[in-house]
Amino acid sequence: MPPSTARIDRARKTRIYARESVAYFWVLDPLARTLETYRLADGRWVLMATYEGDGVIHAEPFDALPLTMRRWWLEPDV
Repeated sequence: MPPSTARIDRARKTRIYARESVAYFWVLDPLARTLETYRLADGRWVLMATYEGDGVIHAEPFDALPLTMRRWWLEPDV
């Protein structure tokens, strides 16, 4: 993600989300092929997990559903 977007997403937006009691947020970085998942706990963001690669994950709050990370990297399936 471009630096300006990352700065806004990780600083400004997270404060707004916490203020509005949004329970979860995800940071998806298609260049690094990573996903970070956060949960709001006592007004603070807690990193729940960091995923990488192309595999299938079960990430909160959608952990009942298998999610294939490859679909986010904008590459055709092999």
